[in-house]
Amino acid sequence: MQFLRTLFWVVLAVIAVIFATKNWTTSQVNLWGGIVADVKLPVLLLIAYLIGVVPPTILYHASRWHLRRRLDAAERTIAELRPAAATPAATREPLFPDPDPIDPPMPTAYSPPPLASGPSA
Repeated sequence: MQFLRTLFWVVLAVIAVIFATKNWTTSQVNLWGGIVADVKLPVLLLIAYLIGVVPPTILYHASRWHLRRRLDAAERTIAELRPAAATPAATREPLFPDPDPIDPPMPTAYSPPPLASGPSA
């Protein structure tokens, strides 16, 4: 599986390099205040990609970090409470003593008739 992942990234990198070399043209970007910037097209696409990818990635890692902190705090709380629950409370005498055990039923003198072991004539 690692080989396929590496192969995928190598193919993607080769496609990106071929795209960049074939489209290495200058694009004019009109900025604020009448400023015009001449930017190569692959660089412009890379900047647009990063603007789209970086904020969600930061949000994802921040929420994951927050959830991991909450999970660690919950696990610590459980670990603190578990030994307290495992130790038995002070034993007291029961309010009502256990009744005498019930004797098991005694076998009766009745026994079922034997089964026929062959064809009857």
